[in-house]
Amino acid sequence: MRKFSCNYRYLLLIAALPFIYIQMRLFATQSQYADRLADAIEAENQCTRQTRLLIDQISMQQGRILSLEEERKRQDQECRQLRALVQDLERKGLKKLVGDVQVPVAAVVVMACNRADYLDRTIKSILKYQSPVASRYPLFISQDGSDPHVKSKALSYDQLTYMQHLDYEPVHTASPGELIAYYKIARHYKWALDQLFYKHKFSRVIILEDDMEIAPDFFDYFEAGATLLDRDKSIMAISSWNDNGQRQFVHDPYVLYRSDFFPGLGWMLSRSTWDELSPKWPITYWDDWLRLKENHRGRQFIRPEVCRTYNFGEHGSSMGQFFKQYLEPIKLNDVQVDWKSMDLSYLEEDKYVEHFAELLRKTTPVHGTDAILKANNIDGDVRILYRDQSDFERIASQFGIFEEWKDGVPRTAYKGVVVFRYQTQKRIFFVGPDSLQQLGIR
Repeated sequence: MRKFSCNYRYLLLIAALPFIYIQMRLFATQSQYADRLADAIEAENQCTRQTRLLIDQISMQQGRILSLEEERKRQDQECRQLRALVQDLERKGLKKLVGDVQVPVAAVVVMACNRADYLDRTIKSILKYQSPVASRYPLFISQDGSDPHVKSKALSYDQLTYMQHLDYEPVHTASPGELIAYYKIARHYKWALDQLFYKHKFSRVIILEDDMEIAPDFFDYFEAGATLLDRDKSIMAISSWNDNGQRQFVHDPYVLYRSDFFPGLGWMLSRSTWDELSPKWPITYWDDWLRLKENHRGRQFIRPEVCRTYNFGEHGSSMGQFFKQYLEPIKLNDVQVDWKSMDLSYLEEDKYVEHFAELLRKTTPVHGTDAILKANNIDGDVRILYRDQSDFERIASQFGIFEEWKDGVPRTAYKGVVVFRYQTQKRIFFVGPDSLQQLGIR
């Protein structure tokens, strides 16, 4: 009996062990499920908090959108009020006044390199007449290279903006012995005009060089020219220069001409023209390049009888070429012409042909080798026919005017006709073999 009781207890103990093991596993599993449930609840709470945060942010953004919408409406209302104010000012005749103050007629740039004394003289001449109209003609100095004296001189003036072109690219000339200066000048011009038209956004630019003085009516002249340039697209540029502007060949400061020959030496062009020229700008001799028919494409240039610029640069890249004969005797206009009151519509392409033809019709023809003698004995204007370039050069040398041609066009010529004063008021017209036909004169 005692033995049976012991065996029974032993059997109960054996049976209890699996039960205890199962209970422990069940407890462990329940603990794991409880932890996972707690993590799930925490994740759900986190998601709920983020959802609420997003809802709050969306509400804030909607509030900002509403606020911005109100601000836009307010600004629209202010714009309408400003437009109404501008229209009211325009009706009161103040539009031109506002334009004069805010919108420049043209930027003025002086191209400089290494002549500080010349530059100083040029700047002083410009400021003498530019200061009263500085807002309409902002002044720039563009220096090619790093000459310290030129830079210091330019920066010593508060009335201008200084630009510096540093070009370290080597120059490869087209032929041995060529001056690299002309290549560097062409690069400088392109860089400076790109800066003024595309970076500073000017609609017109007047280009001067560092060895020039200007006339008292220089800026009024170019303001009148700007109107012509905008109105007549057959005009490529406005120039202040006359190649035959020596004292003995000019008289009337009020007279302007059209020309097929680019004069340069103080000239204005528009951004639309530069848009065309900039991509194909030449590597050298840019002024002669502009005189090629393929580049000016039949467009013409306005020039004065009496120069509005004077070139005093005896020393420079051209080494004084033509200075004594042609540049030093130039007459700089000293009359304050009221260009605003003048009707310049006769210079428009469709009117000028008839205007110029009428001048020629009133001339007296002169023939023969003794043209100067015959011209001396005639009171009125005279025309002298030349057969070809060599004949022109022969006659021009007798009178002392420029003999040079470029791409078949004599300097200053209009439809082959070169005009200059002789013996103070008398005009001499050198007329090409087909000039009268081009002008419709029989």
